[in-house]
Amino acid sequence: MASRDEDHEPLTPSPIRDAARTRWTVQGVEPGQRRAPEETAVALVHDASTTAVMMATPADLEDFAIGFSLSEGAIESIEDIRDLDVVVQDLGVEVRMWLAPERAGQIASRRRRLAGPTGCGLCGVDSLAEAVRSPRLVAGEAMRVDPDALLAAMSALSDAQPLGRETRAMHAAGFWTPRSDLLAVREDVGRHNALDKLIGARARASAVDAAEGVVLLTSRVSVEMVQKTAVLGAPIVCAVSAPTALAIRTAEEAGITLVAVARADGFEIFSHPERIRA
Repeated sequence: MASRDEDHEPLTPSPIRDAARTRWTVQGVEPGQRRAPEETAVALVHDASTTAVMMATPADLEDFAIGFSLSEGAIESIEDIRDLDVVVQDLGVEVRMWLAPERAGQIASRRRRLAGPTGCGLCGVDSLAEAVRSPRLVAGEAMRVDPDALLAAMSALSDAQPLGRETRAMHAAGFWTPRSDLLAVREDVGRHNALDKLIGARARASAVDAAEGVVLLTSRVSVEMVQKTAVLGAPIVCAVSAPTALAIRTAEEAGITLVAVARADGFEIFSHPERIRA
């Protein structure tokens, strides 16, 4: 895949803004400022037709476009994208992708126009069957992770969130392996967007097999987060908050080890516990 922005960085909006605020406490009132995350309308465009418009943090937008395209089935691999261009408009940002000819015909037949709020996880789904579609079956049957190492990885994720530290209003998704530690972290105001950005980043890097790693999340685990993890191909997902019942069933079906409610002193395992060493 080539990018049409190879000669310069697109002048996308800042992901963080200063917002005036008035602080009230029992001691009194004081004016001041707070760092606030930006939300920007991001149009994902395939072959000059808009596929989706999402509210997202304007950072790592190439990763976002690639990851969203993969997780939504618009493409099968990064090789399906011939060119990619980030174009700033008055009302938002367009990420324009040009697809390989054989893929262009397929997406044209299932074109969907939609507007997604921040963190919309099932945007673009136009049927009940697609909403609860069977996930991909992941590999990594032989992978084993020490509990202490997984807790250390979650701690490292907390330390690798610069936007989150400044705003206290961001989600993060990370990719960690026992051999190479934390390889990538992506942040966004939407948890699904953060995971899509991570999927895109891993697709562009392609240095480490996803079957050797763990997806780390700062959010709860809903069914679409499991579906996206299956698209990435990671056999383990670990999150700080609890999963939904459907997410647990979907993880079981996909062969994914679902770890959640991760705290400094432990976590809970909901599916395929054999990958976590006793």
